Amino acid sequence: MVERNWAGNIDYRAPFIARPESLAELQDLVAGSPRLRVVGTRHSFNDIADGDTLVSVDGLPEDVVIDSTVGTVSVNAAMTYGRLAATLNAHDLAVHNLASLPHISLAGAIATATHGSGDRFGNLATAVSSIDLIRSDGELLHIDRNDRDFDGVVVNLGSLGVVVRVELDVEPAYDVAQYVFEGLPWEALAANFDAVTAAGDSVSSFTTYAGPHVEQVWVKRRLGRREQALDVAAGLFGARPARVDLHPISAMSAENCTSQLGVPGSWSDRLPHFRMGFTPSAGDELQSELFVARADALSAIEVLRRLAEQLAPMLLISEIRTVAADSLWMSPHYQRDTVAFHFTWRRDMERATHLVRRVESALSEYTPRPHWAKLFTLESTTVAERYPRHADFLDLIERFDPRHAFRNAWLERSIIGG
Repeated sequence: MVERNWAGNIDYRAPFIARPESLAELQDLVAGSPRLRVVGTRHSFNDIADGDTLVSVDGLPEDVVIDSTVGTVSVNAAMTYGRLAATLNAHDLAVHNLASLPHISLAGAIATATHGSGDRFGNLATAVSSIDLIRSDGELLHIDRNDRDFDGVVVNLGSLGVVVRVELDVEPAYDVAQYVFEGLPWEALAANFDAVTAAGDSVSSFTTYAGPHVEQVWVKRRLGRREQALDVAAGLFGARPARVDLHPISAMSAENCTSQLGVPGSWSDRLPHFRMGFTPSAGDELQSELFVARADALSAIEVLRRLAEQLAPMLLISEIRTVAADSLWMSPHYQRDTVAFHFTWRRDMERATHLVRRVESALSEYTPRPHWAKLFTLESTTVAERYPRHADFLDLIERFDPRHAFRNAWLERSIIGG
């Protein structure tokens, strides 16, 4: 049986995925493997996780440890965010944000700086307070915020070791209400961009860049904050409130989407776009994503609108949202507030790759940084120019993995170079 990623566009070279059931067994496997990579829920669209030997840590015990004194939870790194949410809800706790899909694993999301969204919120990796990983010699390391390497280790791209446990900051559970608005005029978005993205704790604009308006704006608001109430009936700068639950892709049923129409619900049932109990799609899609500095957002939008005739036929949908700056070396949001441009393409690798390259070129003056787990064509030399701590990260790779056990074609092509 061929092992594939979720989207089915990558066939992994390894004939099977090893799933050790003890830490000692995993350490022996790591130390004895010439080359290996770790897989999680395989929701990556490139070969970042491909390798001669593949290993998953989902066979290790979950071993949930909640420390209410410092406000953290420590768990198996293979746990999904949906499973984490269920665990935290049982203790009336939450994390600061969630991605669109609760189906993804903690380690995979953290290693690639996968993000939720919001003007005030950093990507999911910013919640990490410590990491346990196995280096290529089999040694188990514990690295926390007091460690000088911490900011380089968290977003590790799978290149430093096998992450077996993560410890995350938690906070009291909170409720969220989600609203959707339709038909936001582009002119209104340009004139009120800051106000639109501040309309909720997390705001997503969905578009194909064709036509006179943004198709949908999803606004997720934490309840109980002392802030101006959202006048839903008045609309959002010309966008009208939706009367029924919607899917970001208008032609699709909303049954697998989280509840909208302002119905209050748990943070875990509103921050993602898609419900945990449903498969978000059959995987018949490809994804890419670029991040530009927030100051360049409107200019970038105008560039993409000029490409609408080329993009729209291949686009299922594009999402625009914001992410706060952080201090993690290989995070696309390192030292700059960003705006994310996510693209969900029809599954045609040749055409999608061509358009990804076209978008990267069109936005090049804004030095976009890629989502590590999605399609991009930027070479290591360009990546190095856009990440101020890139050279430090290469040094970290050498220190943590001197025998190059965790290297693969993706890492050498995209990060290390020749």
